[in-house]
Amino acid sequence: MRASLIQFRVDEDESVDSRRRRAASLVRDQAGVDLVVLPELWTTGAFAYKRFGTESEPLEGPTYEAMAKAASDAGVWLHAGSIPERDASGSGSSGDDGPLYNTSLIFSPSGELAASYRKIHRFGFDRGEAVLMGAGTEPVTVRLPETTVGLATCYDLRFPELFRSLVDAGAETLVIPAGWPERRRSHWTLLARARAVENQAYVLACGTAGTHAGVPQAGHSIVVDPWGEVLAEAGPDEEILTVEFDPAKVATTREEFPALKDRVLGLEPPRR
Repeated sequence: MRASLIQFRVDEDESVDSRRRRAASLVRDQAGVDLVVLPELWTTGAFAYKRFGTESEPLEGPTYEAMAKAASDAGVWLHAGSIPERDASGSGSSGDDGPLYNTSLIFSPSGELAASYRKIHRFGFDRGEAVLMGAGTEPVTVRLPETTVGLATCYDLRFPELFRSLVDAGAETLVIPAGWPERRRSHWTLLARARAVENQAYVLACGTAGTHAGVPQAGHSIVVDPWGEVLAEAGPDEEILTVEFDPAKVATTREEFPALKDRVLGLEPPRR
């Protein structure tokens, strides 16, 4: 299986419309790969809190439309990163007062929405995303022809219980778009490898380049195999990281070193 992680650069001097067009073009350039991944909140910047409301959009808004077409044009599975989603259901007639969510969109090679995931763990403690956005409630997996993908976003990476639930739901490949800050880059690499080792799964973690609202981004998108070995890692700048990996290695790893079978504390072993 071949995957391309688009480590997209987000800068304040580029309009959201321009970013959409540029991201769509980059996705189309990946025709021939199986899975393409964009980072978290690339339309606004993960730390550009003041833009979440003004640049929010419904689930089937302009980013949805642009990414659906790009996935179809390229004939790829596309994890289109995440957007600030405005949920207008139950709000006023304009929909302007509906809750916000950090929502990931996953498209099939035909451009159909295969899944969406609202980020469960919101970053910021008493500010930013943690107070501006609602929290998702359900782990989400997506079945691709070659592998079952478990979805998580950025700060979720710090919460291993989410990944256990994804493995219980059949996940073999964990895809994590992020807007991770440079000052905690060592955590990014460490946690990506830890999630791979403890769940005996592939981790595809796609970050951003550039600076979001004055916060330099870590970049260093990374692909890790089920033994925790780094298959590929990007640098700090905008880059497309393309890697080939064998999804069958998940099953052989879990058979050769069946640590997941020894789980206790009331947790069920993963489905086989």
